Amino acid sequence: MSRYRGPRFKRIRRLGTLPGLTSKIPRPSRSTRVYRADHRQEFPTDRKIQYGIRQKEKQKLRFHYGLTERQLLRYVHIAGKSKGSAGQVLLQLLEMRLDNILFRLGMASTIPGARQLVNHRHILVNDRIVDIPSYRCKPGDIITTRDKQRSKTLIQNNIAALSSHKKVPKHLTIDSVHNKGLVNQIIDSKSIGLEINGLIVVEYYSRQI
Repeated sequence: MSRYRGPRFKRIRRLGTLPGLTSKIPRPSRSTRVYRADHRQEFPTDRKIQYGIRQKEKQKLRFHYGLTERQLLRYVHIAGKSKGSAGQVLLQLLEMRLDNILFRLGMASTIPGARQLVNHRHILVNDRIVDIPSYRCKPGDIITTRDKQRSKTLIQNNIAALSSHKKVPKHLTIDSVHNKGLVNQIIDSKSIGLEINGLIVVEYYSRQI
């Protein structure tokens, strides 16, 4: 399944807030479905409810980080083979992606925007161009922009627009004067700040295999 490129508000109304997908807030939907008194409804079983909960968490994770189905499944496999809680490891792996780090630093307003910066070769990691959005950042990595006016202007505009209302998590440091970001450490579970249960996503895929 390819990466989602459809209406973003449609996903937010269905799944809830997804800051990585869009920073805008949709208007509440006016349409409500009214059933007649004699309308027959099929009430879901406990099994269907549990499956629906796992599927919704999986969709929230996928659309927030902008992943394809295949990419998310690959991260689930890696998390399952790692030590510690598979759900926590899964979220850590996704949080340490370069496109997400740029989003967290405020260098991009959304993760799709951050991915575009990387694809267009505006970003340097340790003074080397990295054009792979899924690049896994490590503690000590220094993230900067290319020494080109267009690259600098793009990042400066993003930082200026977001700095007033966006807080950089503790595992990162941003130098807005020099357009420089630093990865201090691997993110811990308390700093992720997303209402997504990674373990449920792992369970969802384990039941599909």
